[in-house]
Amino acid sequence: MRILLVEDDQTIADYIAKGLRESGFTVDHAATGSDGKDFALNGEYDAAVLDRMLPGIDGLTIIAEMRGRGIDTPVLILSARQSVDDKVAGLQAGGDDYLTKPFSFAELQARLQALIRRASKTPTSSTLKVNGLKLDRFTREVSHSGHPVFLHAREYALLEYMMSNAKRIITKTMILEHIWDYSFDPQTNVVEVLVHRLRAKVDKPFGTNLIQTIRGVGYVLGDTQS
Repeated sequence: MRILLVEDDQTIADYIAKGLRESGFTVDHAATGSDGKDFALNGEYDAAVLDRMLPGIDGLTIIAEMRGRGIDTPVLILSARQSVDDKVAGLQAGGDDYLTKPFSFAELQARLQALIRRASKTPTSSTLKVNGLKLDRFTREVSHSGHPVFLHAREYALLEYMMSNAKRIITKTMILEHIWDYSFDPQTNVVEVLVHRLRAKVDKPFGTNLIQTIRGVGYVLGDTQS
């Protein structure tokens, strides 16, 4: 899952980004209101965490522009302002939740997961299944044929992305953009290395070939012909 983080306090931003990435999220970070607006209006995110007070454009203005353009990305507002009026203003601007500083990362993550879950259109969307492979987006548990599979954060992020796009071909560039945040080296072999590691955990021990290479194009999880 991909999260937009707009926070000008570098210490807080590093704290949030580190925690989310360790939990398997991909994070794009913007430190100013103008950069945050650009990300929010042009990127695709499962949720956004926006500081209310930002250099240049404030967080509520960004949210209002998102909603005005029909972008319904769930937004969690971060703010040191704790009054009821401030919270109401944030929600009226189009925010979906409001978390005051200081906060615990566990609460922030739980609130984000709740926002993403509510934004999903079906109650079963938290669970992905492809043949004997099963992934729960919110407990982050993976199993194959009933046996637990233990994945590192990027391995989990790649598997979730592939299972969300099962039977669709995804290119190396698509994987780079989704798993390695906004910037990357297109000549790197990190995708091949990560796919190899993932196969060693979800295919090889079970004698399956769920992750297939489409030579010269990319990868696919599942049978494209079925």
